[in-house]
Amino acid sequence: MNRITRTLWPAVFACIAWWALTIQAATAAELPRSTPEQQGISSAAVSDFVEALDTEIEDVHGLMVLRHGHVVAEGWWAPYRPEFIHSLFSLSKSFASTGIGLAIDEGHLSVHDQVISFFPDAAPEEPTWQLEAMRVSDLLSMSTGHIGEDLRAFSFDSDSPLPEAFLNLPVAHKPGTHFNYNTPASYMLSAIVHTLTGENLLDYLRPRLLDPLGIEEATWSTDSQGVAHGGFGLSITTESIARFGQLYLQKGEWEGEQLLPAEWVEQATSRQTSNGSNPDGDWDQGYGYQFWRSRHGYRGDGAGGQFAIVLPEQDAVVATTSGTSQMGDIMSIVWDRLLPAMQDEPLDENPAEAERLREQLSNLSIRIPAADPDTNGNREWLGGAWQFEENDFDINALAVRDQDDQTVVVITTPTGEHEIVVGNGAWAADRTGLFPGAVGSLLGDDQGQGHRMAAAGAWTGTDEFTFRLAYTETPRVATITLQFSEASLTLDIDQIGGFAPRVDPLTGTPISE
Repeated sequence: MNRITRTLWPAVFACIAWWALTIQAATAAELPRSTPEQQGISSAAVSDFVEALDTEIEDVHGLMVLRHGHVVAEGWWAPYRPEFIHSLFSLSKSFASTGIGLAIDEGHLSVHDQVISFFPDAAPEEPTWQLEAMRVSDLLSMSTGHIGEDLRAFSFDSDSPLPEAFLNLPVAHKPGTHFNYNTPASYMLSAIVHTLTGENLLDYLRPRLLDPLGIEEATWSTDSQGVAHGGFGLSITTESIARFGQLYLQKGEWEGEQLLPAEWVEQATSRQTSNGSNPDGDWDQGYGYQFWRSRHGYRGDGAGGQFAIVLPEQDAVVATTSGTSQMGDIMSIVWDRLLPAMQDEPLDENPAEAERLREQLSNLSIRIPAADPDTNGNREWLGGAWQFEENDFDINALAVRDQDDQTVVVITTPTGEHEIVVGNGAWAADRTGLFPGAVGSLLGDDQGQGHRMAAAGAWTGTDEFTFRLAYTETPRVATITLQFSEASLTLDIDQIGGFAPRVDPLTGTPISE
């Protein structure tokens, strides 16, 4: 063997080994699929469950149901798609908690460490005894001693280091004695990981959690110092949520490897603090380490209905992405429609019902405006333009025109003109730089490409055009109504799900040619 060959072979073997591991990892990440009957649920019951979500909740965007480690149902409501990442809001907290669990396992810290010990330069010169008593466990269990009024003074938009702002908040109660939902505390978990490891929380989780689970697409918003927000800002796919839930159901084990200590899973998902006394309330069952206890099992959850519901007794996981204020109703539908259908043994196959379920799951769509059957709309408004006085949406002008059997709405803001192509009775997908509100500022602009969106609408009256605008990597879906008259245009924007305050309709005046 000559010198060149001896030099090349190690590199060749390394490449082969890397390729083999890559193939193995890709294969390992696949979730097995199964009929519901094979896992002890009837397809008819799952269909009834999906129907309830579809008709009673506005809007569900994605769903996966796992039983005994197998996907028995999966569906996405158009224009949402399985490959789209979706902002998780506070479901991000459960991932931040997992980062702490991994850091503890690596010997970086313990839950009993003082919070101020990680940020000596950010702590007040004379910390109060309450601040000195605050432990990592208090951050995890939302029992830091803060009260809501003081937490409202905390701003994630500050250009200054946020740990200093957190450590200078008043601490009214002895830590560990009062539950108070506390997103800044979740941020501090991320900041601790960042300080101890020198890595952004997302980067820290990639090789330890995300890559082994097969979670390839993930983004996490950061503060001005590059620290992941921790309590919100993570975006992943619905299936990635399901994998995360399955990891916890399996007590941290994934394909023969213990990714997360079983002891941590037990601690994080057990009741660490009381948060209410209503036996029928899913927000009163106790709180763990950034996980909620539920009437059945436990869950990570985020505003708008981002759920990783884990049901150990049923050996099941339910993952949803949504844009609704009906979070409690989603859980009730799971408890009332799905849980009773889960049997201990496989059921006889029912090909007809299984096919009906498959068709149902393949043809889901969030609601779109229905055309008025008595009118095709007053087409004379197409080609017109209107201007607006100063308003909360920063909309300066609006114009409408026809384009290949679609309607184009052009909205002008201080950042320029933004075209929205609206499918007539069907979703038209595109990207846009138009995204009002704090959620948009946290998402950024996707390297200048704009935000992924889709729009669908119809003439809902002789002089009225209504369309829905879905930002399909977020829970945000807006319903926009244009009411035309000779003298004005009334623009009404309704952003459902509590993601923006209701604003009075705007009135625009025609722009003369």
